Amino acid sequence: MDKNIEVLKELKLSGTDDGKIELAIINEPYGKNSESVVSIGVFLKSSNEEPDWKVHIPKDNISDIIKILEKAKSELN
Repeated sequence: MDKNIEVLKELKLSGTDDGKIELAIINEPYGKNSESVVSIGVFLKSSNEEPDWKVHIPKDNISDIIKILEKAKSELN
């Protein structure tokens, strides 16, 4: 495992037989002295080395994203 990556949690990806969601903190993701981010990786097969989709979220955006996700959750059928 890369020393700059701290995996926080792996979750089963709902609706798949073997998918997962991996949440991690990545330190210096864009090179020396770049700000740490939360990384959300979606794997359609948990054995894959790289996610099929990923997003990096800077610390300053986390609170707003949580609010939007809570709203989206309440509006889903």
